[in-house]
Amino acid sequence: MLDRLTRSRYAFPAAILAIAAIGGIVVLIAQSGGDGGGSDEQASCEEVQAAAPKEVSGLRAPRERLDGGTTYTATVDTNCGTFAIELDQEESPRTAASFVALARDGFYDGLGFHRIAPGFVIQGGDPQGDGTGGPGYKTRDRPSDDVVYSEGVVAMAKGGAEPAGTAGSQFFVVTAPDAGLPPDYAVLGNVTRGMDVVKRIEAQAPPETPQQGGPPADPVVMDSVRITEAADAAQ
Repeated sequence: MLDRLTRSRYAFPAAILAIAAIGGIVVLIAQSGGDGGGSDEQASCEEVQAAAPKEVSGLRAPRERLDGGTTYTATVDTNCGTFAIELDQEESPRTAASFVALARDGFYDGLGFHRIAPGFVIQGGDPQGDGTGGPGYKTRDRPSDDVVYSEGVVAMAKGGAEPAGTAGSQFFVVTAPDAGLPPDYAVLGNVTRGMDVVKRIEAQAPPETPQQGGPPADPVVMDSVRITEAADAAQ
């Protein structure tokens, strides 16, 4: 499993992690967000079965953008708790529209977080569960050159050879103060509620987790991703 994750087309290049660690930008420690092994936070996750691979076919990127006068929030319910993401459709209109369409279609229901890199990111949304899958299509929203992937930022994973801003279904939540990543990953939004839950998920990494990350000690599964809308105050 770890070998497959290391070779995953959607894993961050190991060189980026190594350079970031050497430069002191990203410090990967198993204790971040908990001790990573037998902590109270780790024990607080409900025991569930591992996510089974989900068959995906016939999906297409939505043609329509989201309503520009509306704020979209994705509420992610997991066996470790619930966190909410306010989507940034101004920065990434195609990415946000795709995420909303997938969530409303139930695509994320039952999928897991397959990769945890303590002190860096948690990553999920792969229907295959091993870092190789996606919805069968790609979108692209090139991020701005000055983007900072700081704690609570949610962005889309991509293959190392793919153009900046390419996105499928896999997303990651940054748990480091500054992940030190280049402006290659489409920004989906920011965690506005439940960062403690994100940290609890991060704490599920076993103590021997390698620098580039690996699967949790026990399954972390999304029960559902619910989309809610609110009219912007300026409208």
